[in-house]
Amino acid sequence: MSIADFYKDQEIFITGGTGFIGKALIEKLLRSVPKFGKMYVLIRNKKGKSSQERFEEILNSTLFERARQEQPESFKRIFAIDGDCNDLGLGISQDNLKKLQNVNLIFHVAACVRFDDHFRNSVFLNTRGTHEMVKIAEGLTKLRAFIHVSTTYAHPDRRTVEEKIYPPYADWRTTIKLAETYDDETLDLLFPKYGESHPNTYTFTKSLAEQIIREYRTKLPVAIFRPSIVISSIEEPVPGWVDNFNGPLGMMVACGVGIMRTNNGNPDCIPDFIPVDFCVRTLLLTAYKVVTQPATVDVAGDVEVFHCANSKMNAISTGELIDLGKKVILENPLEKCIWLPHGDITRCDVWHYIRLFFVQILPAILLDCILRFTRYPPFLMKLQRRIHCTKNSLELFINTEWNFINTRLMALEDLVNDGEKKIFGFMHYIEFDKKVFLANGIKGAKQFLLKERPIASPQARLRLRIFMVLHYTLKYTLYYYIVRYIFRTLNAYFSAH
Repeated sequence: MSIADFYKDQEIFITGGTGFIGKALIEKLLRSVPKFGKMYVLIRNKKGKSSQERFEEILNSTLFERARQEQPESFKRIFAIDGDCNDLGLGISQDNLKKLQNVNLIFHVAACVRFDDHFRNSVFLNTRGTHEMVKIAEGLTKLRAFIHVSTTYAHPDRRTVEEKIYPPYADWRTTIKLAETYDDETLDLLFPKYGESHPNTYTFTKSLAEQIIREYRTKLPVAIFRPSIVISSIEEPVPGWVDNFNGPLGMMVACGVGIMRTNNGNPDCIPDFIPVDFCVRTLLLTAYKVVTQPATVDVAGDVEVFHCANSKMNAISTGELIDLGKKVILENPLEKCIWLPHGDITRCDVWHYIRLFFVQILPAILLDCILRFTRYPPFLMKLQRRIHCTKNSLELFINTEWNFINTRLMALEDLVNDGEKKIFGFMHYIEFDKKVFLANGIKGAKQFLLKERPIASPQARLRLRIFMVLHYTLKYTLYYYIVRYIFRTLNAYFSAH
């Protein structure tokens, strides 16, 4: 059976449809398998907007322009389901549950990906939400595949992670009960000891969710899909598409604006990044594999796990990433640039904090004072705090090398026939040109995040040249006075002796 035929007439339920992976998954289904039966997307009310209003905003965004042009009819078969993964029963009404009775495929993508979130919130969304989802899935008699999206970092204490389930760090039922019983303050004090093997609540609660999926492996056709750090697209729906500042792209933008100029870490470390369109293609193939080639699972067996990870197939070190990123940004500067994009990574913590104070914190304070004096709202120190929090939350993941075994995921390419390689194949993504990819990533950040034109204006290029002259003038003037002071001090010392 071809992959397009497999998805034909299937009813699909997606959670996390407002997130990065979720939106890319919906777009790919609408465009590449337009003959699906129906698609239901769980969306909660937020900031005074109903789930339907939020859903319409998403579908009318630039992300879906290509799908709307190529497959306009598919949009008639996609529907919002009002609910919230934080709630019991996912907050789905009885009427909406009836609409889901013929669902064949579930992609459970919803998750709280904030690394600094309260323990209680993470448990409710990542762990209890998964349990509520599988309980609903048990009542769906036509269900053929339940794909749970986890993370390769669910077991951060292991440097080599295989495509299998590992022993639990805690009992998921007890953890949910704790979250339902105690307040945020108590639970946040408890977490460092309770989840001591984990750097944050996200990885811990996602690891617990995997244990839930494992327990239901004999009741439901389940599989676990573990992506690593998901970044901007290589080609679909457009090169460089991204919808958030998370991960390395956010730090590149901060560098491009000129407000981040130093970092501490190992420049030779190779972090694991995976483009979002690579992730979505393999996610669709995982569901296809679970249905067409189901694994033999008994009471003692384990659920299939798929690692959507680069695994050093087209590796780039942190140092190389920074050097390439600076070149790309200088070739296509940001309109909102306030100083020359510059800076570097250092292994020396002392040198990092010296640079942090003199080239980030001090200029931010001075510029904020000027803004206050001119009656404009200050914002640079606020941005510095956000950069600091983001850097701290990503530090372990960017400065640590894991070996994610992805043999099972790579074998999915063999399921794609030659006629569908262009639509569903992913092996050709592996040898992408890194500089072109980063250049497209910056264009995507400019267009989709900063709301700028993808290509820098003449004014932005002129501003960059002015900043370059000012930067190097100030730099070498400072060097001159430092060297002159040293020579004068030494001369005075030797003259006195």
